[in-house]
Amino acid sequence: MLKTLKLKVIVVKIGTKVLAGKEYALDKAQIKGLVDQISAIVKSGVKVVVVSSGAICSGMGLLELRQRPTALHKLQACAAVGQSNLMQVYDNLFKANNILTAQVLLTQEDLNDRKRYLNAKATLHTLLEAEAVPIVNENDTISTDEIKFGDNDKLSSLVANLIEADLLVLLSNVDGLYRYDGLKRLDKTPIAVVDKITSEIEAMAQEGSDELGTGGMSSKLQAAKIAASSGIPCVMANGRKDNILTDIIGGKAMGTLFLPTSVKMAARKSWIGFGARPKGSITVDNGAKEALTKKNKSLLSSGIVALNGEFKANDIIGIIDPEAREFARGVANYSSREIDKIKGLKTSEIHKVLGYKNEDEIIHKDNLVIL
Repeated sequence: MLKTLKLKVIVVKIGTKVLAGKEYALDKAQIKGLVDQISAIVKSGVKVVVVSSGAICSGMGLLELRQRPTALHKLQACAAVGQSNLMQVYDNLFKANNILTAQVLLTQEDLNDRKRYLNAKATLHTLLEAEAVPIVNENDTISTDEIKFGDNDKLSSLVANLIEADLLVLLSNVDGLYRYDGLKRLDKTPIAVVDKITSEIEAMAQEGSDELGTGGMSSKLQAAKIAASSGIPCVMANGRKDNILTDIIGGKAMGTLFLPTSVKMAARKSWIGFGARPKGSITVDNGAKEALTKKNKSLLSSGIVALNGEFKANDIIGIIDPEAREFARGVANYSSREIDKIKGLKTSEIHKVLGYKNEDEIIHKDNLVIL
């Protein structure tokens, strides 16, 4: 499939295990190999955004730690020390290829707010037009649990959404997604192509976080799922293989390719569905779910049975089915306080209960994304 794509913009996520050397020091020879490949891709006319882990690992090495801290403030201290070192390595190596780099640090809050989201998008596009390579990382030094993405796999998929990339590449220390029976690997080679990330595919995720990073196979599958749902193909491959990036961009079958499940979403719908974190949620009945998912209808008050959390009008909220599964997100026309009063009622009864009616719909179909 990749041979048929005209790649203009790609996102490459580089995991900590790809960059780490002995005793948590950065493997500069390994990083140089990746930088040289990215430089060649940029010079071929393809714009590249790098989402790079490694700041905490680098800081652990510089601070001579032998075990990953668990306390947030200690992790943030490692990130503060390591991020500047990581960027210095990238900057020096890219400069050797006559390419500028730019550091971009993001938190979930930057994507929750529509204005900040658009500012981040404009900044990244401006850097790409200037033929610089943005090096993106989570702003670990200030991120708290409430504003963290969780891992750079998810961040990379959101960045791919943000800039409407043509391809997302996830580089780790594994060759791709393997089939498992329990803990036993069934095949010598990874699955070549995944058409759709089903529950069976998600069950193949084996490892989680460890002392080097937070993202295991499960987080990579979720990143691939976000990308695929937004119309962006994703390749999961081994970043320690020679020429891995140039081979992928050249159209060679490497690792596991996750095919997009839909055409590219409009930028605003991508933000609604994946960019921002929902402020709350509402539970709907099966009739409402069917109207939303199969009939392309707006959400009305009559289909709502419960709500969770507090939110304001114009906040993004999740939509939950009777089995407690989130299946959609949208922009609410009413606050949680108002919806609590009118849930289950007909549209014609809203004015009588509230004394006013802003909109007929709780969420208009134009502001709704099926996940």
